[in-house]
Amino acid sequence: MKKLAIITGADGCMGSEIARAVAIEGYHVIMASRNIERAKRKREWIISESGNHDVEIIPIDLASLKSVRAFVEEIFKREEPVALLMNNSGIMEQQGRTITEDGMERTVQVNYAGHYLLSRLLVPKMERGSRIVSMTSLTYRWGRIDFPTFFDSGCRGSYWRIFPYFNSKLAVTLFTIKLAKELKDKGITVNCADPGVVATDIIYFKMWFDRLTRVLFAPYIRTPRQGAATAIRLLLSKEVEGQTGTFNLSCHEKKLGKKYTHSPILERLWAETAKRVGL
Repeated sequence: MKKLAIITGADGCMGSEIARAVAIEGYHVIMASRNIERAKRKREWIISESGNHDVEIIPIDLASLKSVRAFVEEIFKREEPVALLMNNSGIMEQQGRTITEDGMERTVQVNYAGHYLLSRLLVPKMERGSRIVSMTSLTYRWGRIDFPTFFDSGCRGSYWRIFPYFNSKLAVTLFTIKLAKELKDKGITVNCADPGVVATDIIYFKMWFDRLTRVLFAPYIRTPRQGAATAIRLLLSKEVEGQTGTFNLSCHEKKLGKKYTHSPILERLWAETAKRVGL
């Protein structure tokens, strides 16, 4: 029996690259996607690249807790265990602050809280050897989490799209540390990956200075396939078997300081998020 691999945002640039790599390894791939039409096109590409026809699209909107729960219900109808969960979806607002139907700032919910709920609900469907990988960023170092501001508005003070993004990536990193501890005895590993600066819509502001942004960052910008490499290694490589609770960049583990591994808000973030998502 094939095992399930779930990739959120598999209709996007890096998500489709990750889904492609996992499909090549013979998994039953679930493309957890919001944009279904784009996902259909990516699905055909993944099948043609991998020769694996067990590639399925199931809709999910991480900005809706109801949608996340509906997605999980669909997964539990499958007989296969969940072997791989790739929390890949991520956004940075293009305009102003947006509050979701669940009362959370959208960047925080999509990047963090929605994946928190998804991961915890899927754990009973996993078994020893299953792997959870979440996309994060070195920008977690500039993140700050205040309660309840983090959930309600994304950041303290005036809104600038980059602050909720930093804060959400800090939350993802702390969640990885905590979930890894929770699941260690079950033999389920949990790690996070930084793709680096990747050529996706997130790094552009859709403003007049985008051309300048491209010029300045050109030497550092990675292709989606290059950006996906670290996550793919964490999902598939035997070399990282048993590795858990780590932050990874350029296919190498980067040690997290005690400021994060023993963060004073680690437990509170876990508990406050559980309340906000209804666990």
